[in-house]
Amino acid sequence: MTQTVIAIIPARSGSKSIKDKNIKIFRKKPLIYWSIRSCLSSKLIKKIYFSTDSKKYAQIALACGVHEVIYRPKKISKDNSTDYEMIKHAIENIKTHFDVIAHIRPTTPLRSKGIIDQAIRKFLTSRFDSLRTVHEMPETAYKSFEVKKNKLVGLCKTKKTIDDLNAPRQKFKKTFSANGIIDLYKKNFILKNKKLFGKRSMAFITKFTHEIDTLDQFNYLEKLKND
Repeated sequence: MTQTVIAIIPARSGSKSIKDKNIKIFRKKPLIYWSIRSCLSSKLIKKIYFSTDSKKYAQIALACGVHEVIYRPKKISKDNSTDYEMIKHAIENIKTHFDVIAHIRPTTPLRSKGIIDQAIRKFLTSRFDSLRTVHEMPETAYKSFEVKKNKLVGLCKTKKTIDDLNAPRQKFKKTFSANGIIDLYKKNFILKNKKLFGKRSMAFITKFTHEIDTLDQFNYLEKLKND
């Protein structure tokens, strides 16, 4: 049976790290434009929804090509609001039939051509409950530290000393970081389990991909276009 895939692009207006980050001009377009464009170029996404708490953002998103806006309450549009709250609200407000949600984050604007459909195809032919795109971390997390009272402490209560953790990275297992290119969820799984990710979450490994969370990252990616 063919499964229907829809995209949800979330963009709240209360960003603290960069004022109006999601509509800040990036490469001559609002930041959300690049994620919308990626969805519009997909052959597998049937409809693009835009979840926001802002009428201004909604107008910009519609001008960029989204099909429908879902107005999100302020109470689930805060700094500590969760993806699950946003997705659950969207499910409750989408009236058309769909099976799979493609969660597309505006803060990952530079997606490789075709990467969204590659991930969707792999997911639809699998038995996994969800999918996340990830890339290998430049430095394995096994070599990372916490700082407690100015003292370096290895993560996960490791018994390794700092000298042990200073060994070449090749001596440690690889670790991966989610990069926001695309997350995929099954609607029925979310409704049944009241969460996005279960124990069967597929890793879709990509090349290193930049995300924008700070002004420094924003400015760095702007400069890359001239390299």
